Order: sequence, then C-alpha cells, then structure tokens
Amino acid sequence: MCGIAGTYRWPDGKVVTDRLTETLAHRGPDGAGRYGHPVGDGEVHLGHRRLSIIDLTETGAQPMVSDGLALTYNGELYNAPELRAELEAAGVRFRGTSDTEVLLEAWRRWGTDCLPRLRGMFAFGIFDERTGELVLVRDQLGIKPLFLLRRGDGLVFASELKALAAATGGKLEVDHAALVASLLYYWVPDSRCAFREAEKLPPGSWLRCRPDGRVERGRFWDLKEVAAEGRERARAGEQPDLAAVIEESTRRHLLSDVPVATFLSGGLDSSYLTALAARHQPGISAYTIGFRAEDAKFEAMPDDLRYARQVAARFGVDLHEIEIAPNVLDLLPQMTYSLDEPIGDPAAINTFLICTAAREAGVKVMLSGMGADELFAGYRKHLANLIALRYQRVPRPLRRGVSAAVDRLPVATSRRGFRSVRFAKRFLSFADLPEETAFRRSYTMYDQDELLALLDPDLAGTVDDVLTEHRDVYQDNDLDDFVNRMCLTDARMFLPGLNLTYTDRSSMAASTEVRTPYVDIEVVKAAFAIPGDRKIAGRQGKAVLKEAATSILPREIVYRPKGLFSAPLRAWMSRDLAPLVREVVNDGELVRSGILRRDALKRMVAEDAAGQQDFSKHLWHVLTLEYWYRDATSGSGQSTRLTA
Repeated sequence: MCGIAGTYRWPDGKVVTDRLTETLAHRGPDGAGRYGHPVGDGEVHLGHRRLSIIDLTETGAQPMVSDGLALTYNGELYNAPELRAELEAAGVRFRGTSDTEVLLEAWRRWGTDCLPRLRGMFAFGIFDERTGELVLVRDQLGIKPLFLLRRGDGLVFASELKALAAATGGKLEVDHAALVASLLYYWVPDSRCAFREAEKLPPGSWLRCRPDGRVERGRFWDLKEVAAEGRERARAGEQPDLAAVIEESTRRHLLSDVPVATFLSGGLDSSYLTALAARHQPGISAYTIGFRAEDAKFEAMPDDLRYARQVAARFGVDLHEIEIAPNVLDLLPQMTYSLDEPIGDPAAINTFLICTAAREAGVKVMLSGMGADELFAGYRKHLANLIALRYQRVPRPLRRGVSAAVDRLPVATSRRGFRSVRFAKRFLSFADLPEETAFRRSYTMYDQDELLALLDPDLAGTVDDVLTEHRDVYQDNDLDDFVNRMCLTDARMFLPGLNLTYTDRSSMAASTEVRTPYVDIEVVKAAFAIPGDRKIAGRQGKAVLKEAATSILPREIVYRPKGLFSAPLRAWMSRDLAPLVREVVNDGELVRSGILRRDALKRMVAEDAAGQQDFSKHLWHVLTLEYWYRDATSGSGQSTRLTA
C-alpha cells in the first residue's frame, strides 16, 4: 500500500509532483521516488511513497520503469502469482518478486484488457514513453482512491484530495453541493468531490491522456452488470459455495512479506475472517476496541469485548484491546484532515487507533470485515425496510396511533439512553414511504424538509439534485429482488463513499494497510448470485453468511446480537462535547457563512438535550463538517459564496 501522485503537461510539473508526493508521506514511510519524461510540449512526472509489503528490496521500488513503461501503483494484487506464472510461460523474465512488476508486464502484454483480470485493490498511473500516453486506473469496487484535476490540457492526480489542494496552493473552491450531500448522508458520495475542480476516478474505470490534449475514458467492470449476471445464475439454480469462496479470498488476502493481523470486534464478520485467517496463519494477532464502562452503559451497548475474547481464545489468536475514552476527541481536527472530505462516522477514530496500535507493534497489514453488511444485507436498515412493507398493511388509524405514542417517548434521560425507543422513532420516520424514499430515509440524516430547513434557501435546488442522484442510482438496475436492490445500492454508494473511504484514510494516516476480503470481486459475484430471501430469512439478516460461518464458528458467536463498530455518541455529545457543540452552533464558520441556519441547529441541540429526539449523530457530523470547512477555507483566499 502506498501513495501515488503525478502531473501530465502541468506547469512546474516536477516541483508540483514533489509537493504532492511529500503530502502523501504518511501513506509510504518506507521509501520515495519520482520519474520524469518529456511529452508533447510539456512533461510527465510520476511520484511515489512506498509502504513495503511484498518484495521489500529495491526491485519493488517505484515508480517502476522498464522498457519504455513507467508505473506508479498503490495496492495489492491477490492473483499476482497466477498472472506471474502465465506471463513467465509467455517468455517474460522478472527481476524481483513484487506484484508491481507483475502489473507492469501484464499492461505491456494486454493493455487495458488486463484490467478485468486483476483481482485486488489498486489505483495506478502508467506512462508509455513511445506514445506519450498516461493512463489512470482505479479498482473494480473503489477500495483504493484516486483524485484528479484537469486544467486545459494538463492534469494532476494523487491518492488523496489534500495533496491536490496543496499542489494548487490551497486555491480550490469548496463545492457546496458536496457539502449538502455530506449533510444528508454524513459522507460525500463517490460521484462528488468536496472541491469543485477535483474529481474521483470512478471505480472500475480508466482515463487516458494523450499528448494532443484528447482525453478518453473507459469502464472495465460494472456492478450493475455483475448483479444482473448473479440474478441469472440464481434463476438457473447455480448457488455458490459461499464458505469456500470466502475462505479462498481470506487466504489470498494473507499474502504478505510482513506480519498481518485482523480487526476483531467480536461480531460475525470480523470473527469469521479471524477464524479463517488463524486456520492459515496460526497465532495471528487481532485488535479490538472497548469503551469506558459508563459510556457503554449509558448507550446500552452490547458487550463486544466478551465475544472478541471468546473468539481469540478458541482460535489461538493474540488479542490486543484498546479503550476509547473522551480524550481521543482531541483527535477530531487531525481526523478531519486525514479523512480528506467531511465524514461524520466516528468509526474512523476506532480504525485510526487500532491501526496506530498495530503499527507500533510492528504490524503493517490488517484484515477487516468491511463489506459483509452491504453485500449480505446485514444492516438493521435492510431488515427494517422489509418489515416496513408489512407494516404498511396495518390499518392507517392504528399506524397513526402507534406513531403518536412513540413520538411522546424520550430517547434518553440524564442517566441512560433508550436504544429501543431510538430504533422505533427511526423506523417510523420511513415506514410509510415508497420503496426508494424509505430506503434512503432509513440511513440518511434528514428528510427533504428537514434538510431544507437547515440550509441556506439558495441551496434548495442542490437538495433536489442530491435526492435525485440517490433515486437514479437506486433505480438503475432491473433486479426483481428488493433485498438485492438495497445491497446493490449500498455496494455502489455506501461502501465506496463511506466505509472504504474512512478505512483507507484512517489506516494510511497510521501508515498501515487494511485489506477487505469480503470486498473481493469473487465474493461480490457470489453475493449477487444469492437471492434476497437467503440473505434475510425471517428476522435474521446475513442468514446465508451465518450459515457459511457455522462451519468454523460456534453458534453463540454466529447468532449473537449485532455488534457495533462505532462510538458512544450520545454519552460524548451530552457530556464531553456539549461546550464545543454550543460554540459551533452559536459562532461556527458554517453558521457565519450562512450555509447552516443557527435557529435550526439550536432546535436540534435543545431537542437532543431534552432527550426527546436523538440528534447525537447529526451534531457529531456538524462538528466534523465545521472542522473540515475551517481547514478548507482558512488562509487560502477562498470564496465562501454559495456555488451549488
């Protein structure tokens, strides 16, 4: 895992590329390199920061240059051994053992046709000295990031948005449409970027720059097509051996020349991966998170540590426990910088602390259970939306009575929170809505009216655009399976926009690589070949994954209540963070610039403090957005006028 950057026909390209690369030093503390070459009336420059994982020698150093090709690459290819054998059989002679060299030679032999054959996580730029063409590529599922910015015939790219901001002298303009989207979702969708000129290369796609100024784009993998193929396999009665597919993916993800450890929350996904990893790598280490006893009690959080310890003891895993206390909130400014864009999920802090502890113990590579919930319908929202379909058959007068009764219930007192009441209020906020609207409302922060009330009136049109985008993505398929429609939307939006993003930035801030065996093209193909009624059976989410996991895990772990990889937000917001919330609401930059309305924020704070509504997550995201916005607009001469 590394940091990549470069410029193509960009003014002062060498200096800019060096600046880009230095900004990414945390992604690759083990080495640095740069390559330059004339192209047309300008130059190309490729930069690289190396985190040595496979082939720790100089034969794996980058940018890698060989016979007219130059490559800067971030990622891991889990089928590199097979590709290497095929290329060797065709006469290719390798200098070292890195997957970087495998990728370079695969490109030389097959060009863009090699891309569908790559199994792993990757983002790279490859330059051909003969043609003067630079091609940028991002992996099928968007695990690895790649940002770019074009001006005229020039282009600059990097693994992180902060590098582009640094390279342009901090003069990028905030895209307020992206801020609106982040308020709705508490993250910025992969289709948008927090700065107006910049963009993210879409998952499963490539971009080619030519010396004459032409730019060509292409796609080599499409989740919608994979889901449609899976539907046809299911109709034909072809059911994958899910346990075998996941074990094979886990085994491949252990490929490394340095120690590998796992995240272990005690929940199904991480426990399953840890058990499989321990089967192939006995004595593997694992890391888990705990909270202060009073915070966990206030939130009525499940005792995840007990289950993590049980799994570790059963499979001979060396378990390391890390406690999160409110002093980690001092990390808030650092985390908003590391995350690149406004992300309001406190799990980013958990990931950073786990990876920091692992790195201090000499571990560079971690396996995460990320992706299982999205692919196998494991979130509460999936089951809740199915229940909502049945709830809509209840007579309307009775539904109105239930809603009125629940609305009067408090979500918390001064001593404890009531999770069941919070869940009930959340459910009733979308249970009567049409399918797409209900699904969106089940996991986003506001409905349309609430969002409009919070924002400057000039941004009303932007709200419509953001909601339309969700509807278009949700409806862009011909699946006849409600559960798989939800899973497909999550895999296209929620997974790359939030979970993979914070995982990448938080782990790389600690100079640690996180691998996600569930977010693997073969696992994804298998997931969409499984009908929705096998993913949610009765009231059991991830039913088919649980069935597979029983081959190795005890039933007490497999069928335990769903764990949380989050934080005790209500406890933090009502105690430790209350003064900061007041400061941001009364005199924050978002309020002073007119983007957010002070009166609407004050109502949220009052209702949350009274325990009538749970706005802890909303207010946490306002804090993260405030910190991000201050950094994005301070000392750079940027305009804060509204530009939707």
